Amino acid sequence: MKKYISRLLLLLIILNLLFKFDYFTIKTSASLYTEEYIYNSPEEVDDDYLVTVNKTENTEVNIEIESQAAVLIEGSTGRLIFEKNKDEKLKPASVTKVMTLLLIFEAIKSKQITLSDEVTVSEHAASMGGSQVFLEPFEIQTVDTMLKCISISSANDASVAMADMIAGSEEEFVARMNIRAKELGMNNTNFINCTGLDEDNHYTSAYDIALMSKELIIKHPEVSNYSTIWMDTFTHKTRKGESEFGLSNTNKLIRSYDGITGLKTGSTSLAKYCLSATAKKNNMDLIAIILASPDPKTRFREAAKLLNYGFANYSIYFDDNKDILIEPIKVRRGNIDYIEGKVEGDFSYLCEKSVIHDDIKKEIIIFEDIKAPINENDLVGEIKYYYNNNEIGTIKIISVNSVNQATYKDYFYKLLNKLFIKNN
Repeated sequence: MKKYISRLLLLLIILNLLFKFDYFTIKTSASLYTEEYIYNSPEEVDDDYLVTVNKTENTEVNIEIESQAAVLIEGSTGRLIFEKNKDEKLKPASVTKVMTLLLIFEAIKSKQITLSDEVTVSEHAASMGGSQVFLEPFEIQTVDTMLKCISISSANDASVAMADMIAGSEEEFVARMNIRAKELGMNNTNFINCTGLDEDNHYTSAYDIALMSKELIIKHPEVSNYSTIWMDTFTHKTRKGESEFGLSNTNKLIRSYDGITGLKTGSTSLAKYCLSATAKKNNMDLIAIILASPDPKTRFREAAKLLNYGFANYSIYFDDNKDILIEPIKVRRGNIDYIEGKVEGDFSYLCEKSVIHDDIKKEIIIFEDIKAPINENDLVGEIKYYYNNNEIGTIKIISVNSVNQATYKDYFYKLLNKLFIKNN
C-alpha cells in the first residue's frame, strides 16, 4: 500500500513538470516509422503549392491555327500545351452549354435531381429560337431525354427547361453559372443566358472554356454517354398526341476521330464556328478549344490537329498511391498519442513521350512536430515526386481522424498507465 501512495505523490509532482516542459506523450515502444519516411516541420510547407502540378507550363509549339483563338490542355493535370489568344473575350455560341451541362450533372451527383425525374417545359423555354428540338409548352420529358437533346442536338429549349427545373428560372440558373465560373478560375467569362444565343456582354475565352470542359469530363465522365451519340430519337408527348423526333450530333468528330469523348459545338453569326473537342487515349484526356473559326470544316480540322499533336508528343504518368500504407503518426499535446494518415488523391504528371515513367521517383514525408488539436483532413505530410532530381509535383497526406488537446485528466490517466500498469 505504501508503494502505491508514494507513486501517487510522485505522480502529482510529475504532472506539474509535464505542463512546465510541454511533455505530453508517453513512449511505450520504439519508433513506429520505417526508413521510407522523412520528417519535416509542417511550417516548412507551402500548402498552396500542393496538388498544383504543371498547371500552366506552356511549351512553344509550332502549329498554325487559322481560327481566332485556340487552346489545348491535358485534363488530369490542367497542363496548358498550346494557346493562341487564350484569354481573348469572345462569344462562345452554344459551347456555353458546357457550363449548362456541368451544373446539370452536379445537380444529379448531389441528388437534387435524377435521370428519371420529369421536366415540364415552360412557355419561356418553348419560345427559344436557334437550335432546338421544338418542345411545346407544358410538354413533359425526363432529365435523361433533356440531356440527349442538349448534348446531341444542342437544344436551346431543353437547356432552358433544365435551368427552370434546377434553379426555378433561367436568370437564377445563369447567376449560378457565373458563380461556378469564378470558382473554376474563369476570369474572362460572363454568361447572360444558358444557351449561347448572342447577347450583349455574353462572352468567354478559349482558356476558360477549357477549364469548364475539363471539370465536366474529369468529374463527370458519364457526359460522354450522351455527347458521343451520333444519332438518336425521342418522342414528343403533348396534348396533340405523340410524335417521334430525330436527333443528330453536331460534332462531326464523333464519327471521324479515334478516342473522341465529346464535347460541344457552337455557331452564330457573331461567334462564327466554335468547338470544345475532348478525346482520351492511353489514360490521357486532351481538351482542344477552337473559337471564331471561319467555317465548320476548319474548326474540326484544327481541333483534330491539336489533339493529334498532344497524343503524339505527350504521355501521362499516373500514380494512384494505393500501395502506400501510412504508419501511425505521432502527435504532441494530444489526448491520444498517434493519428492515422492517408494520401489525398492520385498524382498525374504530363510528360514528353521521351520520359521513362520508371525514372519518376517519389519521397514520402511525415511532419515530425505535429501538435494537437488536429482536425480531420488537416495536413500532416506530403509526397514529393522527382524526375532527374527535379521536383515535379507534390500531393498531400492528411489526417484521417481528429485529436483533441490533452487535458490534465488525460495526462493523469497516461501516467497511471505508465506507473501502475506497465511496471507491474
